Amino acid sequence: MNSEKIIQINIKPDTPGEHGLPKMSVSSAEIHYGGVDGDYNNFRQEKKSGEPDMAVMLITQGILDDLNTEGWPVNNGDLGENLTIQGLDYDCIEPEQTYRVGTALIQISFKCEPCTYLYSLPYIGDERGQEFMKTVKDRRGWYARVLEEGVVKEGDCFQLENSL
Repeated sequence: MNSEKIIQINIKPDTPGEHGLPKMSVSSAEIHYGGVDGDYNNFRQEKKSGEPDMAVMLITQGILDDLNTEGWPVNNGDLGENLTIQGLDYDCIEPEQTYRVGTALIQISFKCEPCTYLYSLPYIGDERGQEFMKTVKDRRGWYARVLEEGVVKEGDCFQLENSL
């Protein structure tokens, strides 16, 4: 039995004057080649011309728990992730792995680098921004491209299909 599962799905619509953080929880979402339905990633759309390798961002609950233990009150959705995964070891995620998530199939692209939009989180601000960016380096999450569109719901399995 697969123990890895989606415990939260997060989106943030395009809202003038607001950054894409934090993202808000929804119980289900359609995953398309261009991203998660209802989610707008300004960096991906404006700076990367809708880069398909950045369609979905995911993180493990373990990383969020670690950050909280380290004194950062990070909530699900704060780092910009679309999917929060429980039961998956973050260090086991690698580029080109494919995962079945609900009825969609995604492939890991690359790690998400921290950006200054994180400063907009109320517990970061300009005062702690650089410190937090160093803290989340290599732990902010992973981007994935969509190989098969589909629907994902909270509680769905996050099943490794293949590892190259």
